[in-house]
Amino acid sequence: MPIVNHVLARLDLDTALERVVPHVDARLRLAPAKALGVVVRNLAVRHGPIYAMGEWASACAPVVLGLDPEDVAALNDDRVGRMLTRLFDADRASLLTSVVVYMVRTFGIEVTELHNDSTSITLTGIGYPRGGGTRASNAVAKPTFGRNKDFRPDLRQLVWILTVSADGAVPIAYRVESGNTADDVTHVPTWDELRRLVGRADFLYVADCKLASAEAMGQIGRNGGRFVTVLPAGRKEVIWFTEWVKTHAPTWTEAMRRSGRRIGDPDEVWATFESPLPSEGGFRAIWVHSSTKHARDATSRRARIEAGEAALDVLSAKLAGARRRMKTVAAVEKAAGDALAGAGAARFFAVHVTEVKEDDFHQEHRGRPGAATRYRKTTATRFEVSFAVRTDAVADDARMDGTFPLTTNDRAMTPASVLAAYKYQPNLERRHEQLKGHQAVAPVYLKDPVRIEGLLCCQFFAMIVQALIEREIRNAMKTANTSSIPLYPELRDCPAPSAERVLEIFASASRHMLCDPAGRTLKVFEPELDRLQLQVLGLLGIPAAAYTLADQARP
Repeated sequence: MPIVNHVLARLDLDTALERVVPHVDARLRLAPAKALGVVVRNLAVRHGPIYAMGEWASACAPVVLGLDPEDVAALNDDRVGRMLTRLFDADRASLLTSVVVYMVRTFGIEVTELHNDSTSITLTGIGYPRGGGTRASNAVAKPTFGRNKDFRPDLRQLVWILTVSADGAVPIAYRVESGNTADDVTHVPTWDELRRLVGRADFLYVADCKLASAEAMGQIGRNGGRFVTVLPAGRKEVIWFTEWVKTHAPTWTEAMRRSGRRIGDPDEVWATFESPLPSEGGFRAIWVHSSTKHARDATSRRARIEAGEAALDVLSAKLAGARRRMKTVAAVEKAAGDALAGAGAARFFAVHVTEVKEDDFHQEHRGRPGAATRYRKTTATRFEVSFAVRTDAVADDARMDGTFPLTTNDRAMTPASVLAAYKYQPNLERRHEQLKGHQAVAPVYLKDPVRIEGLLCCQFFAMIVQALIEREIRNAMKTANTSSIPLYPELRDCPAPSAERVLEIFASASRHMLCDPAGRTLKVFEPELDRLQLQVLGLLGIPAAAYTLADQARP
């Protein structure tokens, strides 16, 4: 907790919360900003359900939670829930703007490049009666069904839209939308919000293929913005290039290289080629070739061809042995097409269906056959399936192995710079993983969408705290020329410490107090920090005295 408090003090978050949700009602036993501050601390350290907030807080010294001793008893799920409602009703836009602007200035975060992506927040249960509409002039996101990225289409969801900086992947802005909101319609309002927040329009906006719409790219370009995104497979530019490479050889230029992931693996190499034909909107189209993706695509194609062959063999066996055979060539061709489509290999096979007539003879009457026995001839039709792998289709597909297209409206950036900007996108994905992992955003243990949005605002602040811990310790390691520290179990080296692991190694730090029967403190046993803990505190710029009772002060 002292580490979290150190970051919160530099953010001045408690003051910002007090300004937005002031303690103006004397009937309240606990100030709203205090309750919300405890929620943020809980999310940053170890997320527990709202109903267990008081139990969790009772194990901590009140001062490290920003509380007075008598405040801990006032923490319960009903009171915290009402404070989340107050946060939703407050001017959250001003709160987020003031906190982020102050954070950028205090921590010196570079905001010339911002990355955006969305994910699903999956909710359980069916009791969400008040979703949608507005409350206190604030739109309420509706928990409903949508394209669930957790692969749970049976559950309701909200859409979480996050923007981070390219300087430590520090969260800069977030939005919550209804669960059925499509990704492609979110980029225009997100970019407009970022422009107001950053105070200028020329920052580089990086997002996935949902940004590649005429409306979104046009809005950014017309207003002086810059963007980088990947083109989806069905675009005209992609189809044109796929045909163009059949008769032309692109001149690839190496843009990036790094060592293989395992000992003995070849280097991973990325090369670029600027398409001679711009995108439909007149933007640059830059093709990227990845050696790792090249091998992965070739392996995937072989697996699909093998699966297609196996599916056709199964169909042939069914046609040969089934009593009720298919009646027409068209039916067999459809079955073969469905089998190949299921294997994802339809374009790699040429299939031919042959009709075969078979004669059969049966006695007209039952009994032992003799010289005078009469036989009746019947003719049955069966079908045989023959197939061959289309080498031309395989060759055409192989020409595109390892490639993917990027587009940008920035004429000054080199293709290597465009690739480097897009390659930072996985750092944003790790923030989503952090939200669903360490911060345990689901289940939310709340049914009111208003309170859920209030809790998600606290989740955003907790994510900022964790991101700043990571950024500060990693920057300090670079400054100290320290390649790694032994943070992993068994003192194994960690080159890029995560906030989760940094906080985890302090989980055993505790203070013990010896009291007499009357409750008076006789002696305080302060935590004894080991060498690794002291090293981490030194990198974070936090004095060891932060873990002593005398040094604790309310933020």
